[in-house]
Amino acid sequence: MKKLIETIKNIYRIEDLRTRIVITFLFVLIYRFGSFVVLPGIDPNALTELSKQTSTGLMALLDMFSGGAFSNASIFALGIMPYISASIVMQLLTIAVPSFQKKQNEGESGRKKIQQYTRYLTVGILLLQGPSYLVNLSIQMQQAGAALPPGVWFKIYSTIILCAGSMFVMWLGERITDKGVGNGISFIILVGIIARFPSAISQEFVSCYSSQGGGGLVKFLLEIIALFVVAAAAILLVQGIRKVPVQYAKRMENGKTSPVGVRNYIPLKVNAAGVMPIIFGQAIMFIPLAVMPWVMSQENSTNFLLNMLRNTNGFWYNFIFAVLIILFTYLYTAITINPTRMADDMKRNNGFIPGVKPGTPTAEYIDSIMSKITLPGSIFLALIAILPAFISKAGVTDQFSHFFGGTSLLIIVGVVLDTLQQVESHLLMHHYDGLMESGHIQGRSGLSAY
Repeated sequence: MKKLIETIKNIYRIEDLRTRIVITFLFVLIYRFGSFVVLPGIDPNALTELSKQTSTGLMALLDMFSGGAFSNASIFALGIMPYISASIVMQLLTIAVPSFQKKQNEGESGRKKIQQYTRYLTVGILLLQGPSYLVNLSIQMQQAGAALPPGVWFKIYSTIILCAGSMFVMWLGERITDKGVGNGISFIILVGIIARFPSAISQEFVSCYSSQGGGGLVKFLLEIIALFVVAAAAILLVQGIRKVPVQYAKRMENGKTSPVGVRNYIPLKVNAAGVMPIIFGQAIMFIPLAVMPWVMSQENSTNFLLNMLRNTNGFWYNFIFAVLIILFTYLYTAITINPTRMADDMKRNNGFIPGVKPGTPTAEYIDSIMSKITLPGSIFLALIAILPAFISKAGVTDQFSHFFGGTSLLIIVGVVLDTLQQVESHLLMHHYDGLMESGHIQGRSGLSAY
């Protein structure tokens, strides 16, 4: 406790860090306020059916990612997911299309060009999602005995407002990255998830307390303990590394090098992709809802896709989700880790791995290690991602079960660690003790590609 109080005092003493935290807090307030601003012309009291629709299934996850803005028919209803979907497409293009690969290798100018293309694509996706959202909203309001304002003009200006709201959320994320603490896009998602946590835990408490047969409170406490255990496992997954020893040759006075020199190691992360595969996989699963969310209002449908999306605890949904996570883990690791470049850097600095020849053999050795540790890491990541499906079988409410692993917990763990790492770097830069007494906090691969 004394260490924590002293750290808070140190944070307050650093003017730049203090300003960044305040700015982040203000931007978060703006985002949360906008989540409750209902589209013009819509009666908030007629959104009961929309709230029911977003209480279960994939719609519940979509609503959680937007911090409840989706079920509120807010100006921020489409949230940040269209931007993430566009970013996924652009990252795939940088792998498959040579012209995009060339732009990516042009440095800062190429990165800005790709980011500009990502924004254009985001607007295109929003122009598709906006009318789709309004169609679904109309169906749900009709079931509640209400209706949207008539006329084409309402659909036009509502679509423009929804698109502008989502782009404004993206802008807030970028401002948090530039002027706040942490990666802004990640932080926006984190805020949306945490905003749903109080209601989820209160519903679970009421459910346990009112359960028949007694022992409800004991069950609730056991669930909280299980939540902390899963969170600890997620932290180990995000921070786990495999150390590869490296020997750096010592330069002699005659210009030659001696193999006896500085010993070091390369920290290869077990999960080099961080939480990105989770977000990528979830964004892919959201595509049917993003393009045509009104299909979820169909009753008694025998369509396989619709039934799968309605039941996020079912076998096929979780199987496909797990496969996507494993594939995206390998894909993102291949993008972020370049064994050839690492081998060249070691050779340039007179470094070598003991027992392995410099150059191509070193690159192949690093690549083989990454392949071996990525497979178990991706499987473990997939298991934690689909854990809510198993937790729900134990009688846990759907909303609270989403925090047992799954997208929610992994994003929370990854973003919090990344934010703490940035705070610690500011403290160490100003010659204050970090947040941890032993070693530095190891962040994760965030949404920096966005």
